[in-house]
Amino acid sequence: MILPLALFLSTYVLLLILPKYRAYIALASAALFVVFGILPVGKVFFSVDWNVILMIAGTMGIVSLFIESKMPSLLADIIIAKMPNVKWAIISLSLFAGIISAFIDNVATVLMVAPVALTISKKLNISPVPSIIAISISSNLQGAATLVGDTTSIMLGGHANMDFLDFFFYRGRPGLFWNVQLGAIAATIILVLVFRKENQRIDVKDRTIVEDYFPSVLLVGTIILLILASFIPEYMKPSITNGLICVGLMAIGLIRDTIRTRSLTPLKRTLREIDYFTLLLLCGLFVVIGGISEAGVIDEISKLFVRVSGNNLLLMYSLIVWASVLFSAFIDNIPYVATMLPVTGSIANVMGVDPIILYFGLLIGATLGGNLTPIGASANITSLGILKKEGYEVKTKDFMKISVPFTLTAVTTGYILVWLIWR
Repeated sequence: MILPLALFLSTYVLLLILPKYRAYIALASAALFVVFGILPVGKVFFSVDWNVILMIAGTMGIVSLFIESKMPSLLADIIIAKMPNVKWAIISLSLFAGIISAFIDNVATVLMVAPVALTISKKLNISPVPSIIAISISSNLQGAATLVGDTTSIMLGGHANMDFLDFFFYRGRPGLFWNVQLGAIAATIILVLVFRKENQRIDVKDRTIVEDYFPSVLLVGTIILLILASFIPEYMKPSITNGLICVGLMAIGLIRDTIRTRSLTPLKRTLREIDYFTLLLLCGLFVVIGGISEAGVIDEISKLFVRVSGNNLLLMYSLIVWASVLFSAFIDNIPYVATMLPVTGSIANVMGVDPIILYFGLLIGATLGGNLTPIGASANITSLGILKKEGYEVKTKDFMKISVPFTLTAVTTGYILVWLIWR
């Protein structure tokens, strides 16, 4: 067990210190697990959760088409037109970003909504920093709300065999969606306090024009088909059903655009927007995790957690939630969640408890915890990159003035609710 554990820890250290090369590190580590015979060659393909990979790839493609249609900008314009001043415009934009992010990748959401905040700031000659930070952390918050809201949610769905509707109601009880929404309401109160002095009037005359509504139909169609697929018994559908739905609708959109424009340009543009780096990273991590599972490392880590908690469920649940918040504040939550999902399942097995409360606690801590710092989530890094292009250098303390109270409020709300519902 020493060799696989050493390989695993080395992989994580390298992922932390060399973030630009994460995919290559994960793939190289996966290759070493196979070369050293830790994971048999015949199990490599089956170690990868292809349903998760296909879902992420297909969703990325559909989101790219949706953004290109300018529909998100139009929706933002409509919302802003209803707002009396800057304070409520910022809060409405952050809430809008959150709603969009429940169904679309967080980074894509920031790229959609941030330009609207920049436009408002330029017209009123005010700093866009607070509003874009609010948009970023709100989009991260809602990533855990639905099956397609974030990569981590898709990973949980694949690991725990959860479908789209399970995030709303699971085994007759309120699912993660409602926990996140109550956390969002509590966190929004923090934003109201932060922006209480921003009472400048706002007037946006130009409205975005949308000429192609088909990508919006595709996005809604994806959600509807994922819901319908959730009613099909597991033994009657392929394990990659959700992935096939997402990739299939993306393919329909690409074929339609290619025929309509009589050009391969839309196809090339959309395929460029897919984050192959993340897909390769996940493939590598799935193999690495398969390797340490095969070697019995995950079982040993699980037993260690149980010993630390004294076999107390509340203590274990608290440890998973708040340790996830801490770790996700400094490292990307994708490799963290990919590693901890099987560990969490094994912990529940050792304790003899239902794993769902620990899974939900893991997702709340890991997804929301990334909001604590500027480097804790890809959406935060993206938002700071947008601000830097506009000439604004954001200090960590300025970011955390908004992010820390927002995040702690949202996590605490979710932490309490999940325990009350699922204990």
